[in-house]
This record gives sequence, C-alpha cells and structure tokens, in this order.
Amino acid sequence: MCRSRTGIAGIARVGDSGGERGTVLGLLERVKAIVITPRTEWPVVASESRDAVLRYVAMLALIPAFARLIGGWLIGGYTPFLPALIGAVVAYALTFAVIFAVALVVDLLAPRFDGERSYSNALRLTAYSFTPVWLAGIFLLVPGASFLVLLGLYGFYLMWIGMPVLMRVSAGKALPYVIAVAICAIALDVAVRLALIAAIGAVR
Repeated sequence: MCRSRTGIAGIARVGDSGGERGTVLGLLERVKAIVITPRTEWPVVASESRDAVLRYVAMLALIPAFARLIGGWLIGGYTPFLPALIGAVVAYALTFAVIFAVALVVDLLAPRFDGERSYSNALRLTAYSFTPVWLAGIFLLVPGASFLVLLGLYGFYLMWIGMPVLMRVSAGKALPYVIAVAICAIALDVAVRLALIAAIGAVR
C-alpha cells in the first residue's frame, strides 16, 4: 500500500513539479512497477489521469524512435540521415495513432467478453501494456538485433493481467479477450511498418 502511494506521487511529479529529477524518478518507478509487479500496479494505474497517461506514452515512445534513427543512420550506416530522421518522426507520430486505435478496439470488444466499456480505462490499459514494446525498441540500435523487439510481446501478458482490473472482465474471459486484441494490434503493427517503409522510400 505504501509503495502504491509512492508510485502515484512519483507520476504526479511528472506534471506538477517541473523538476527533471522528479520526472525521471517517477517514470522509472512506474516502468519498473508495471513490468515487474503488474498485479499490484494495475489498481494504481486505474486512477491515472488522461494527461499522465499521454505524458507516459510521449516519453517512452522516444526510445524506439531515437534507437531507430541512431541505429539506421549512425551505427548501421545503411540509411541516410534524412530518411532515417523521417522514419523516426513518422514512427513516433504513429505510436499515438496505434495507442488510440488499440484502445478503441479494447473498448469496443469489452461487451463481447462481458466487460464494461470505458475508453479512458482502455487507453490506460493499452498505454501501459505497450511499456515492454518501447523498452525493447532499444534493440533497434544494434543492426541485426532488431528481432529482439519481439520481447515486447510481454505486453500482451501485462494486458491480460490488467483486463480484469480496468475492463471488469472475469479472469476466465481475459485470455480470449487479449487474444482478440492481439490480432488487431498485430495487424496495426504491420500497417505501421508498411507506412514507415513508404515514408523512408519516398525520400531516398
């Protein structure tokens, strides 16, 4: 209980204190908690404001965006700077579109699994479930190691744990629910990758 209050305070500092140290500590604490102890962290997430969620997405999504830029242009040397920069910017922008789209899917599917519709809760669930995806994006720095971004699939486990808390589904229906969402999320991921290829190819 004490840890949860600390987590809320840490994230609150992201928007309220304006201090860089508070922002970093609050972010790191949330990342650690959602990845390592999701069962106790999802109830804390349920009280997050929309602004706090979007700030979290904005900061974590920078990891794969910068890794894509540096890995493709500076380290790998297989992508010129301008196409690499455009690809990183487009990928970062599409992150928000994907989060909102997957959250909409989560919300719309809730009644089919006897859950409660709530787009705000679906957005919280989706945003924090994507944490491993963004963390795994660091592997885009290393040419040939980009396949390790598959470690981000741990996010589906986090979503499964969080669905009963945020979408009010029974534990027995959470698994088929997350599978249905996963299918849609993977389809969106393919669309995003095609968009990135098109954006980079247009400036080569």
